Amino acid sequence: MRQLRASGQCTAMESGPLSEGSYLGLLQSEIDPLQLFHFYDQPLPGEEEIEFTSDPDTDTINCDQVDRLWNAIENEGAGEAYDRIAALAEYMFSDPHPETEGIFGNIDPDEVVNENIDALAEVPQKSQKSQKRLFMDKPEPQSDTWETKRRKPETSPAIPLVTNNLVTASSNDNLVLKDSLSPLPGQVAKPSLPSMKEAFLVPMSSASPVFTCLNFNGGPIQLIPTFPTLPQGVFQFTVENGVSNIFFYPASSGDDAIIQSLPVSPDRPGSTSPLVPSAADMPNMPEASALTLQSRKTDVHLEQSLEQLATIVVDSNLAPKQPESVEGFCRALQKAYGDVPKGQSSYYIDIELTRTQVEKNSKYQEKDLAIQDWTERQKARVGWREVFARPSGQKGETQVIAVLGKAGLGKSAWTREICRNWAQGQLPQYEFVFHYKCHGLNLPGNDYCLKDLFFRLCHHSLEESEEVFKYILKHPNHILVILDSFEELEGQDGLLHYLASSSPREPQPIKGLLAGLFQRKLLRGCTLLITTRPKGRFIQYLAKVDSLLEVQGFSPEQVEAYFEKYFQSSPSDRDEALRLLRTQPYLLSHCYSPAVCLSLCQLCEKVLAAGGPAQLPSTLTGLFVSLFCSALRAKKKGTSETWPRRCLAGLAELAWERGQRHCRVLREDQFPSKEVKEFTVSGDFMWPLPTARDPEMVFSTFLLQNFLGALRLALSGEVRHKELPRYIALTPRKKKPYDNWLDRVPHFLTGLLFQPLSSCLGLLGGDEQVELVCKRKKVLLSYLTRLQPGTLGPGKLLELLHCAHEAADRQLWEHVTAGLPSYLSFWGVRLAPPDVHVLGEALKAAGKDFSLDLRSTSIDLHGLRILVQLGCVTCFRASLSDTVWLWESLQQSGEHELLQSSTKKFTIDPFKVKSMKDVEDLCSLVHIQSSGNVPTEACDPLPAIRDLKKLEFALGPGLGPQGFPKLVKILAAFSSLQHLDLDTLSENKIGDEGVTQLSAIFPELKVLETLNLSQNCITDVGATELAKALPSLATSLVTLSLYNNCICDTGAKNIASVLPSMVSLRVLDVQYNKFTDAGAQQLTASLKKCPHIETLAMWNSTIPYGVQEHLQHLDSRISLR
Repeated sequence: MRQLRASGQCTAMESGPLSEGSYLGLLQSEIDPLQLFHFYDQPLPGEEEIEFTSDPDTDTINCDQVDRLWNAIENEGAGEAYDRIAALAEYMFSDPHPETEGIFGNIDPDEVVNENIDALAEVPQKSQKSQKRLFMDKPEPQSDTWETKRRKPETSPAIPLVTNNLVTASSNDNLVLKDSLSPLPGQVAKPSLPSMKEAFLVPMSSASPVFTCLNFNGGPIQLIPTFPTLPQGVFQFTVENGVSNIFFYPASSGDDAIIQSLPVSPDRPGSTSPLVPSAADMPNMPEASALTLQSRKTDVHLEQSLEQLATIVVDSNLAPKQPESVEGFCRALQKAYGDVPKGQSSYYIDIELTRTQVEKNSKYQEKDLAIQDWTERQKARVGWREVFARPSGQKGETQVIAVLGKAGLGKSAWTREICRNWAQGQLPQYEFVFHYKCHGLNLPGNDYCLKDLFFRLCHHSLEESEEVFKYILKHPNHILVILDSFEELEGQDGLLHYLASSSPREPQPIKGLLAGLFQRKLLRGCTLLITTRPKGRFIQYLAKVDSLLEVQGFSPEQVEAYFEKYFQSSPSDRDEALRLLRTQPYLLSHCYSPAVCLSLCQLCEKVLAAGGPAQLPSTLTGLFVSLFCSALRAKKKGTSETWPRRCLAGLAELAWERGQRHCRVLREDQFPSKEVKEFTVSGDFMWPLPTARDPEMVFSTFLLQNFLGALRLALSGEVRHKELPRYIALTPRKKKPYDNWLDRVPHFLTGLLFQPLSSCLGLLGGDEQVELVCKRKKVLLSYLTRLQPGTLGPGKLLELLHCAHEAADRQLWEHVTAGLPSYLSFWGVRLAPPDVHVLGEALKAAGKDFSLDLRSTSIDLHGLRILVQLGCVTCFRASLSDTVWLWESLQQSGEHELLQSSTKKFTIDPFKVKSMKDVEDLCSLVHIQSSGNVPTEACDPLPAIRDLKKLEFALGPGLGPQGFPKLVKILAAFSSLQHLDLDTLSENKIGDEGVTQLSAIFPELKVLETLNLSQNCITDVGATELAKALPSLATSLVTLSLYNNCICDTGAKNIASVLPSMVSLRVLDVQYNKFTDAGAQQLTASLKKCPHIETLAMWNSTIPYGVQEHLQHLDSRISLR
């Protein structure tokens, strides 16, 4: 602040002397007001400082108080300083002359709006350099006199209240400045001002009310009129609802306008504001009579100024005024999105999105999506509007957003819904939204520029316009580019390192354009939204994405909502369809995918329309067999029996070929025949793609394409029998025939070959395929029975369980379940609802007890409950927070028996603290009994707490000192703790304070055998406190490690003095400390009195090597390794 104050003085002095009686001219000059505050903040000799008072009759504020307020903002952040600024701001804008209200009492609100829009263009550029920021948070009342000054009328008037410098709306107008205008979290309360070219003016017509409302992404914003009586400059506010930066500019009154003054303060003639120093503070200030005369002239012109235009200047997050050609292009683009047939999107249900992050895969040392617990996902849920919220400080930079999710979870439908929402005006921060299916960008050639991307390659045939293109280049922050189904893009690798051109008009390949966008070379400042699968080549770009979101799929409530939309014309059919679905829990578990919901609705519709007894199949294979059999039966009427099957075989070949190319779309001219196309369209197996430039069709669901690909493998003569096990891919191989893009093919292939011919392939392929199917089934059965489930990893084991479940073959199912090991860990493998179902069925069929590790699996609460309640599960580990949440839900529902059973099965031994969340979860588990969330008579104490024997603490140097004190407070609850390890490669650095806190609870750790305090920055102070407390562990402690600390001779001496009393101690490690030969000799002398100690590791660089060898010669138990 001293440097800033000195620089302010220099600037003020260099600007030259001010003319006599021109304080308002000073405000309009180019001198920074903050520099003036510091310049005039020098106390005059012999003059006392004027104190701030809440007395309404005292209108005197010293500049030093303003200076201290700014300093408070810098030092205190958004704390008490904001309240003090809010009080000062309201004082400034309060009306000091109640008698002047009559001046404005008869003014109609509509008269505030002036038709002279051109006056706004004359706002001086120099006003940008003088600015103050006002924070209108409501402060707490300081005293009765202050409350009197701030008291509001009991009933708000119907019209805005007008003061000498600002119009304030009543509560009926939904505008409360003190509550709605405040700095966003993380923002520093300092004056800031964007350039004029980044803002635009929104005029208010005289026919509309003063306070017109704009609908923004974050909520409504009121248009607040400004008047020439405001000080020259700009005031900036930040709105809490996500829309940033509202700027108030004083309207100019024309060339002949008289310079306006600020409102006059009482008891200070000529003073224009509480911020204005008194005459004693400013020697160059004009006489009071001059300012009073000028103030009277201001009052004369103030009433005239109320008829001028009221404007608001909003940050560039809102769209600037568009030329006519641009407006026409926007309207055409919006119409194109609005006219797109909804198709399957007619049943669209909002999908759940959660924010996620990237973590390093410890096994492969590469970036991967973090696996979040169920409770973490609940906290990280976001709405579709929040997806596009820009982080503070990222203005002007390209924002890359990635939405990841498994195939069939509704990512493409969500992007189409985003486009429709934009067309309806629900994303006003974007003027243009360009949507691309990535398969449509797989184009050859090197002659594409950025203009081609927006006009030639856009699926909407809109007229190309140079003016529109220039407008896009000029306002990139209002552009949203959507790349849907990124996994279908060819040449995905190397986008970060591709030598893309930064010129928007230079021709280059499509890959160069996408690389330019991704590298922020082209259209810098736009928003790039990418949807893709979590497992794929996009994983290499995860670390470069600004915002990562994950699609979670449907909840049970959303499944019912989907069925309700599909059967909205027939509620009875909806109820019957849901009843049929609940009879098949395996299919119900798959309904978390919207694609499966659609297929089930289609089948239910056909089954209910046929009449008679209705029943759904028990597997996904049976589901799609039923759908295709229904289509075959419909086509057999009036045609030969073989024609529909030939069409089905041709469609299966197309599905496999497209899958090999990582694509779900094909052009209409790619069908092998008109018959195949007719069969496909009539059966609803493929739908027209409305967003394509050329006529294209897409498979109705990704699962259906997988089924057709498996059907091709099962019936095609081009596939040899011995090649089938390669497509199951449950054992590692050097070469694979395909890269598992069609990841459900193994499930469907097993189901097609093993299910009875009469109800499966016999219907789809005909009786002539019987011999072929039998041979392939025999080959596949031989392969699957040779597998040993106990040798497979968790991911491959789940694949085997799915294949065996789809096969519905008793022999295969018994073989797989009998080979399950008693301990099953699924650490790091996501357990979706179908995985939980097949795992539960396998555990029940195995006929033995199991111990499950469900940590880091992202299992939901319903799935956790399903597995925990199984009688064969005798022990389980899961997320602490999820387990506690499950217990609370069981208690609320009154299921005390299941609650008691789950608490007895739950274990946490051993436990490793790797994050602050682990510390908090452990604390919650310890305090759960005292909070009453679990009946104490059911489990007192909790077995998980009682049986914990090993605890590791590995928060590292950043969080270690913060998390360890919390951990120490609950350590006494673990009565069976035997191993406490506080060592980590990155060092925890609990220091002397942490050791002191730990030593205080040694009497409670009665069975502690191993204590590892290595690499924790412990000095003599901590070693001394440790030595005092060690006798409490004399009969239990076996190993003590103080490796790589900062213990010197004093600490070594204190430790040596306590060793004879440690009768159970066998190993002591004090290597890599700071004690010298004096401390070493103390330890050696004490060692002679301790025959029970087996090893003393004592090598230190501060001890001469000869001394160490001599000490080792005296006692062979001393280790120098």
